[in-house]
Amino acid sequence: MQQEVYKIGEVTLNFRHYAGMDLYSDGDVEDEILGIVRNHKPSEYPEIIEREKNWPIFYHLSRERANIIEWVPMNGTERVLEVGSGCGAITGTLSRKAGEVTCVDLSRKRSEINAVRNCDCGNVTIHVGNFRDIEPELPTNFDFIFLIGVFEYAQGYIGTEQPYENFLKMLLRHLSPGGRIVIAIENKLGLKYFAGCVEDHLGTYFSGIQGYRQDSVAQTFSRNGLIRILKSLGIRNYHFYYPYPDYKFMNLLYSDQYLPRASDLQDNVYNYDADRLILFNEKRAYEDMIRDGLYSTFANSFELVIGPGFPVIFSKYSGDRAEEFRIRTDIVMDQTGRRKIEKHPLTPEAREHVRGMRSAYTALSGRFRGSDLEINDCQLDSTGYVAKFSFVAGIPLSELLDYCLFKDDMKNFRRLFEEYLRRIRFGEEQEVADFDLIFSNILVNGPIWTVIDYEWTWGKRIPARDIAFRAIYCYRLEDKKRRILDPRPFYEELGLTKADVDRLISEEASFQKYVTGERQSLVEIWKGIGRRAAIPGELKVETETLQERDPLTVQVYSDIGQGFSEENSYFAEERYDRHHAITLEIDLLPGTKALRIDPAFDPCIVTLQGMCWNGVSIRECGRPVVTVHPSGRWIGSDSILFAAEDPGIEIGIAVPEREKRNHLTVTMITALLPEEVAGSVSEGLSEDEGLSRLEELPEERGGLLKRRRRHTT
Repeated sequence: MQQEVYKIGEVTLNFRHYAGMDLYSDGDVEDEILGIVRNHKPSEYPEIIEREKNWPIFYHLSRERANIIEWVPMNGTERVLEVGSGCGAITGTLSRKAGEVTCVDLSRKRSEINAVRNCDCGNVTIHVGNFRDIEPELPTNFDFIFLIGVFEYAQGYIGTEQPYENFLKMLLRHLSPGGRIVIAIENKLGLKYFAGCVEDHLGTYFSGIQGYRQDSVAQTFSRNGLIRILKSLGIRNYHFYYPYPDYKFMNLLYSDQYLPRASDLQDNVYNYDADRLILFNEKRAYEDMIRDGLYSTFANSFELVIGPGFPVIFSKYSGDRAEEFRIRTDIVMDQTGRRKIEKHPLTPEAREHVRGMRSAYTALSGRFRGSDLEINDCQLDSTGYVAKFSFVAGIPLSELLDYCLFKDDMKNFRRLFEEYLRRIRFGEEQEVADFDLIFSNILVNGPIWTVIDYEWTWGKRIPARDIAFRAIYCYRLEDKKRRILDPRPFYEELGLTKADVDRLISEEASFQKYVTGERQSLVEIWKGIGRRAAIPGELKVETETLQERDPLTVQVYSDIGQGFSEENSYFAEERYDRHHAITLEIDLLPGTKALRIDPAFDPCIVTLQGMCWNGVSIRECGRPVVTVHPSGRWIGSDSILFAAEDPGIEIGIAVPEREKRNHLTVTMITALLPEEVAGSVSEGLSEDEGLSRLEELPEERGGLLKRRRRHTT
């Protein structure tokens, strides 16, 4: 017979109210997770997540799960109650931040996983069983009560006519004066649900939007719906925060005191726990909603704080980095309304990185003293490991450039760029440089330009032209709408040769590997898990405006061993610019054997301008990398004629030993042709003429890009 109370490591488990059966489980994978936490250190979890490519393993073991509470200010003495602690994704962080942590969870298996992974946490007790049965025995002086992904299940926990109201009543009895209840929950009106994501708990489309059935296992709420519940209980002191993209894998946290700007929200397509549809462009929808003041209504998730608010009004996590660079950036507001910026290390290894920001400030201030470029001041707190900065008023230079670019005002775009170049060239000969002096890190307030982020400052000379190249390069990568900007005239103005550009792109790839420690990003993990994001066929044909579809829309297919299919395809967010040129950035799915790029949906001529493999031009890889097999006919050294309405370029992956992470960049120009013109040109090329032209083409330096002909049927 199992003991009612025992320990795993330093963690106490209490089974007095366990019913003897786990009614909530992910199945056999929980045994696998238990094996992982028994046999591996937490520092090994990221590598296991990348290798296994499994949603439950990713969900339960990802360190990003704790972001939702990591930002909450605590002094290390608080008494905390965590309801629905599950496999302990939150528990370990609470243990490090608080004085005492009491957990409640229905599942014995998950509670054992929690105890094993956090076995060194001697301030943690886990009660296993239904909260309603355990609640009468709980203390009444908790400083914090956390419900992370739990409040929506109140009907199962409480089982009364008003389960949500009664659940909160029960919790309030256990809160100390001045204490807080923190609830993280999906917004039933979250934009992602309108745009094609299934409801998280039911796995069906539009369930929350249309209204839940009475027998639903869970129920989420709109912002006003939560407020109605609070007001019915007489609760007037509450504060809404908005985790983005949602509370599960939050990397940005907004508040009513600091809402997103129109250009801020980039990560909208990814949905880790299920396949999804794409019914419209969420980023652009959010942009209009933000301009109209509607973000708080359609945010994907809420973090609701019942009780006093926090000085933190915004947080940004830079967590997809190597351990020594993982940090959190906060905007903090004091009681007078004055704002400050703080940067906190997320790991012990990152303390020196944050501490070094003070030295970077001192060095850069010396370099730019007497110039037209201000460096935002930096001080360290009493610990020496939290960097504090002034909150600077102004508009990001990137937004000013956007205004010019999208108004097709290239004269003023160039004027701003030349002014940027003039200012960063000051003191160029000195042995100190901010490598990350990109447009979004400069705030413009009239004649005052202030650098607000300089964590990548190095004690060496870096030519201003190299820094300016990176500013243009990153500007185009940050927002795919900016791909309409042709960077080549700016590179020419900087005096950069093609060899220079290739070198700088290679250096950028090396820098990113240095920063990330070659760990996969959340986007790469999403692709590895294999979730699909599909546009319904009806929308492809009938509703082109939903994705701004036009004949020059590009579709990319991946063959991971089962051939090409619609299921393993997506429509590229990259767009052709005004010259019909496009650069595709393609992250290869694990096991990819081939790609197919459909450059358009009408007859056309495509000119392939270049390809890069993992940031290096294929001409300089030193080994065969890819082979190209178009469905049309080669009509020049790099041009292909497609006479049919379904052009396609198949790219065979010819690397004998795959690297862990592979990325292909393809640059091409596409010109649409009337069907009769394309047909006439094709007919004018005899088989012998087409073959002789192909045979006369020299192979690209050692056969790195091999061309084969496949005739249109």
